[in-house]
Amino acid sequence: MSFAEPPSPAAPQATPEGAGKRGILAWCLYDWANSAFPTVIVTFVFAAYVTNVIAPTPEIGTGQWGLAMGLSGVAIALLSPVLGAIADQNGRRKPWIAVFALACVAVGALLWTVEPTAGMLVWALLLVALANVAFEVGTVFYNAMLPEVAPRGMMGRISGWAWGLGYAGGLACLAACLLLFVQPEVPLFGLDKDSYEHVRVTGPFVGLWFLVFALPMFLLTPDRPGRGVATATAVREGLQTLGRTLRKLPRYGTILRFLIARMLYTDGLNTLFAFGGIYAAGTFGMSFDEILVFGILLNVTAGLGAAAFAWIDDWLGPKRTVLISVACLSLFGAAILLVESKTAFYVLGCIIGLFIGPAQSASRSLMGRLAPAEVRTEMFGLYALSGKVTAWIGPLMVGGVTVLMDSQRWGMATILILFLSGAALLWPLREPPQDGVPERPGGKPA
Repeated sequence: MSFAEPPSPAAPQATPEGAGKRGILAWCLYDWANSAFPTVIVTFVFAAYVTNVIAPTPEIGTGQWGLAMGLSGVAIALLSPVLGAIADQNGRRKPWIAVFALACVAVGALLWTVEPTAGMLVWALLLVALANVAFEVGTVFYNAMLPEVAPRGMMGRISGWAWGLGYAGGLACLAACLLLFVQPEVPLFGLDKDSYEHVRVTGPFVGLWFLVFALPMFLLTPDRPGRGVATATAVREGLQTLGRTLRKLPRYGTILRFLIARMLYTDGLNTLFAFGGIYAAGTFGMSFDEILVFGILLNVTAGLGAAAFAWIDDWLGPKRTVLISVACLSLFGAAILLVESKTAFYVLGCIIGLFIGPAQSASRSLMGRLAPAEVRTEMFGLYALSGKVTAWIGPLMVGGVTVLMDSQRWGMATILILFLSGAALLWPLREPPQDGVPERPGGKPA
């Protein structure tokens, strides 16, 4: 095909049935499966183990953990568009998902070897960073399946339900880890608490959870047919296609605007998660247990919001869903910066959580509508890039303003700038109808 002009960002080529009921459920279940990794390993249990037990001090551990996650984010940003472009030449997505899912499982299982000694810090950070890259890159190919999996007129609901199921799966795995291994005086299998086996086992357990619940997607969800392109040819043509797409990206008016807008409000969301616990501890004097409870409540409400707003996504469209979510995040985010009591903080935090999930799930379905079918995985690679390339801006703004003003409240207020800037860019975007009037480059109807 000629690339003298970029392909039109047509609506997804969904069939009335999509992947069928079993295929859709199995695809959604993959969100339940893989969300165990970021919840248990990256956010709660293993992150606390590395920063508070293995590292010389919590401050050093936090800094080193942030560096490792940042470097893994750079790798994800670089690899996602390239591998997405190659996959588009080959056609099928599930083999790529399998490779990266198994890599995440295998590297995660090696976390068992991370013993509580200072010499293990680099090894722990290397394993977590590699597993994070495998998890995130695999998600690119999984997300790209959405437009073919969802029945016509239901992309928003399928994306939202899967996202909500992901939050539930992550919390279910976290609860299992806490109840079976972390909290009991005598952990399951008689694991030795003195050598932190009860914490180290969460790596293999998450890997097993991921493997078991991901299996239905590989067995029951249909994939695009392969194109019979040799691997070397797919690599060469994929890289050439990516180069041409990047050069012509300014001509994809709606897609480029969306990627920049998402880059801003997603940076706000990521910064909110990264600094929420720090703000709770510093401004409200909350203990670790209180922060853990708050984090769980935030994830529960985010999952409920993603599932509930799934209907609104299909009714009003994903762009309006994102705008509503970001507007409410800004409004209640401003309110939470003004309150003084822990109770008000908990209540407003849970309300904020209701709009975090919809902002994420509706962004995925909006990308599914905008991305041209012939370069869809590549576009989801750029989508992943937009979520990583400016990940430093939010933390830098929060940290800098906090120091300058000697106030965590003023520092956290900078997140509102990211939300409002992203919403302002997204506002004029013209999204295609769900079932498809193609658009010409620049966002004008064909």
